[in-house]
Amino acid sequence: MEASAIMRPLLLATLALSLAACTRGVTSTYGDAPNLEKWVAEIKARPAPPLEPLPVMQQFETFEYAAQDLRDPFSQVFSDSSGGSGPRPDPNRPKQPLEQFPLDSLDMVGTLGSGSGLVGLVMAPDRVTYRVRPGVYMGQNDGRVTAVFEDRIELVELVPDGAGGWLERPASVALEDQ
Repeated sequence: MEASAIMRPLLLATLALSLAACTRGVTSTYGDAPNLEKWVAEIKARPAPPLEPLPVMQQFETFEYAAQDLRDPFSQVFSDSSGGSGPRPDPNRPKQPLEQFPLDSLDMVGTLGSGSGLVGLVMAPDRVTYRVRPGVYMGQNDGRVTAVFEDRIELVELVPDGAGGWLERPASVALEDQ
């Protein structure tokens, strides 16, 4: 009991000293407030730095367009005037489901039948499998299927030649090895 009687006053004295130290730290922190206010007032009293001058606007040379009477290179009349007798896409032909996908996004997944009745199976990006025979169109370049084999589907695409005409380009979709 004697030890607890000595410890109690010692504990109270330590607590009192700790509180006194905390109070001293608080007053010293708030004691710097007038110095801070003085420093802020000095900064506000300084003159503002000068602004940079506005950039000088460049004078551009005016140009008068005088080619409005010349032939328009982008008009439909110009591209059709080449009058080539080569193949042309049929604008009145109704589009088929496989023509909405690029040819390289179509995968041949198999065949049905045999001989001349062979039908190709093509899976589109929409995960639907379509049946393909000669004469069916697929791809975005007016590709018409010419032949179906057990390992590939051959077709002919119509591509612009850059001079207003069209070229036939052979293409194929091969059976993927699984």
